[in-house]
Amino acid sequence: MALGMATLPVFHQLLTLSNPKSATILRQRLPTSNSQRAFHVSILCCSSTSQSPETNVESAESSVNLGLQLFSKGRVKEALVQFEAALDMNPNPMEAQAALYNKACCHAYRGEGKKAADCLRVALREYNLKFGTILNDPDLASFRALPEFKELQEEARMGGEDIGYGFRRDLKLISEVQAPFRGVRRFFYVALSAAAGISLLFNLPRLFRAIQGGNEAPDVWETVGNLAVNVGGIVVFVALFLWDNKKEEEQLAQISRNETLSRLPLRLSTNRVVELVQLRDTVRPVILAGKKETVSSAIQKAERFRTELLRRGVLLVPVIWREGREPRMEKKGFGAPAPAGSAALPSIGEDFEKRAQSITAKSKLKAEIRFRADVISPAEWESWIRDQQKSEGVTPGEDVYIILRLDGRVRRSGRGMPDWQKIIEELPPMDALLSKLER
Repeated sequence: MALGMATLPVFHQLLTLSNPKSATILRQRLPTSNSQRAFHVSILCCSSTSQSPETNVESAESSVNLGLQLFSKGRVKEALVQFEAALDMNPNPMEAQAALYNKACCHAYRGEGKKAADCLRVALREYNLKFGTILNDPDLASFRALPEFKELQEEARMGGEDIGYGFRRDLKLISEVQAPFRGVRRFFYVALSAAAGISLLFNLPRLFRAIQGGNEAPDVWETVGNLAVNVGGIVVFVALFLWDNKKEEEQLAQISRNETLSRLPLRLSTNRVVELVQLRDTVRPVILAGKKETVSSAIQKAERFRTELLRRGVLLVPVIWREGREPRMEKKGFGAPAPAGSAALPSIGEDFEKRAQSITAKSKLKAEIRFRADVISPAEWESWIRDQQKSEGVTPGEDVYIILRLDGRVRRSGRGMPDWQKIIEELPPMDALLSKLER
């Protein structure tokens, strides 16, 4: 049974998120790097005193700054104390947002998913935090693999006055791109239902007169037939309207999952770290998810067809079940240097257009892509695949494969491991016309 999955990198173009760093009182005071998160901000202190922040905590600003410094040294518990202190100092909205967000990241580092979700929920509801910031932040990878994140994401997808309205609005924009005539269909469903309802109101008195009889009474069976048509029309059009609504909700859920997938990170053979979306138009990733023995066997079989698979742009992405059960987190802090090999890459969290605009960077990236890439944050990858399996009615934990197109959409997927010979027959070479059209 095939799994109906599809990535949609266009989300990065439509989901333009406001960045809290743009506020005048919020700056990135610590040294930044390309692997840095998009939001962990410190608040500039305007004081000219030369005292250390650790001995001069007088405001929410300095408390947040001190909390960031403490976390960068691995003193997470003390950093939490400072972020909590900042929230007790009557902070302005931007200070409160920064304190809550960084507090959530500390809880995520400690594996406290519920506390992290509570902080993020307050920041989303009361301080205008954008949900895309949570999706972008690589330091929240361990949190995104937890059930608490799935609950928070579902709340944001459903939208509402309290949380996630902007996120749902952006999802609906993408949904309209994918199904441009849904609005037109709904209009006709409503209009035709209203017309059938009006006709029903006119036909009810005729039915009463037909039942009473008389010289000028309408024919009973004709009137009953008209009423049946009206009632049937209302039932059909209302059912179609509800069916379209259900399909839209399923589509929004799929787009949300695809957005999460497109942001999952990979490490290339040259040690460069990229997001999956950055590989679009360059390779056809083949995700192999399953037990270690099964995935290893599939990779060994693929080696026999290595030359032909490379001609078709295949990049193997193995995901081993349970490998990410206990994700490791480095105590790198918020201002640590980038990992080796990642300095030339745009930072995770920048919008897609900025990532894709450099042809030179794209060429360098293409030169570094080999036959296989290793996943980073395996727990997050595994969590996404299991969620997708549930949505498609596949037992979570089964071996599955997912073949992506050059444009990021799913070409084919299913249970077990793929037949490489059939894949070679199915996929056109990278320089073929069909591959150019696929882009």
